Amino acid sequence: MSQENVLVIDDEEVMRDVLQSLLEEAGYRVTLAHDGIEGLALARKQSYEAAIVDVMLPEMGGLDVLEELKKVDADLVVLMITAFASVETAIQAMKKGAFDYVTKPFKHEEVLHILRNGLEQRRLKDENRDLRRALKDQARFTEIVGKSPRMQQVFGLISQAAPSRSTILVVGESGTGKELVAKAIHTNSPRADKPFIVVNSGSLPHDLLESNLFGHVKGAFTGAVYSKKGLFELADKGTLFFDEIGNIPLETQAKLLRVMQEREFMRLGGVDTVKVDVRIVAATNIDLRRAVEDARFREDLYYRLNVIAIQLPPLRQRKEDVPALVAHFVDKYARENTKNVTGVSPEALQALMDYDWPGNVRERSPPHRPPRGHLPARRHRELRAALDRVHARVDGGGAEGGRAPARPQAHHPERDDQAAQHPAAARARPGPAGQGSRRARGEDHSRVAGIAPP
Repeated sequence: MSQENVLVIDDEEVMRDVLQSLLEEAGYRVTLAHDGIEGLALARKQSYEAAIVDVMLPEMGGLDVLEELKKVDADLVVLMITAFASVETAIQAMKKGAFDYVTKPFKHEEVLHILRNGLEQRRLKDENRDLRRALKDQARFTEIVGKSPRMQQVFGLISQAAPSRSTILVVGESGTGKELVAKAIHTNSPRADKPFIVVNSGSLPHDLLESNLFGHVKGAFTGAVYSKKGLFELADKGTLFFDEIGNIPLETQAKLLRVMQEREFMRLGGVDTVKVDVRIVAATNIDLRRAVEDARFREDLYYRLNVIAIQLPPLRQRKEDVPALVAHFVDKYARENTKNVTGVSPEALQALMDYDWPGNVRERSPPHRPPRGHLPARRHRELRAALDRVHARVDGGGAEGGRAPARPQAHHPERDDQAAQHPAAARARPGPAGQGSRRARGEDHSRVAGIAPP
């Protein structure tokens, strides 16, 4: 039975009594008002799902009451009642937001039918709004996994900082998820539907970096056969993320500072000023204060960047998040590789908990195997020993009880730029002479530790 609140506004006592009896019998909670002024006062004090309003009211007409009611609650279902079946009145009522209207004398079932339809549409709107809100909340930190107090502090800072225009500096070791934090800030900001552009700050010489940032005009330098927009222009109204900003050359730092201060720049070789509205989020894995002391980073730029600072803890300082990370990556890569994986063994989980993870979260989610020399030999042996104990439960596996013991590759991800520069080395695995790589021998390289080929 329905339990919605319905407000009835009618100056005729007999009509109020008829509607009250009809609606209460149908299961609605009914509140009565003898004119529009009383009805509006009630609507401002209490929430109603629907209202039935007479068009002809004293002092304040029904159409004016309708307009004010929609200002109080835009989703309020309003049914207008009129003694005059005027097409003009009906059109005015619908334009002002009425759901429908009926003429006196009306059939009881007609009123109930219209009211049920209006309330059902309102319920659907509310459900859709709640679903969108839930999906948005779920997507806020989808790729950032952590329930530890340190990570909850990070989530709180992201939520507080995202809606503002302030520049944000994300500090943390390599592999802690600085870019994911930058994306979360952008996603939860008013700029979410605008571009999010990443600048690989330390991978380019300063002249090429400046060309990428500010663009250039035709003929600005040898090879500039056409004009090109820079990343600042492409990120207009959005977010520009400077990854490892501590690596930017000093001469470029001065130009970046001016853009942040003036919100304008000139393309290389150009004379016209280009105005932009860009939010800056920067990340670094070095101590910028020390860099300032060593004259490797401008002090004024440091203070411009360090308006809001978010410090990401290394994985070894939040070991309580390891189980959630294991579940996240097993599920992620199982879906990517169409594997029916339900988890890892307790022994494997304990081995992963005991490991220090010098490469942080990135070491846990590698795209491919880097050279063994990426980690010290002892670290390499520890990780390999831990991963060799991982067992993924694979449905339909050949092992007894459906548990397929897996001996995955020990993955140690490198920085993205190193992997890009040495892709062959990142795929290779040293072995006895003549054997070549595992890929060359036809063996499967699982991306998920503990997932064995079926």
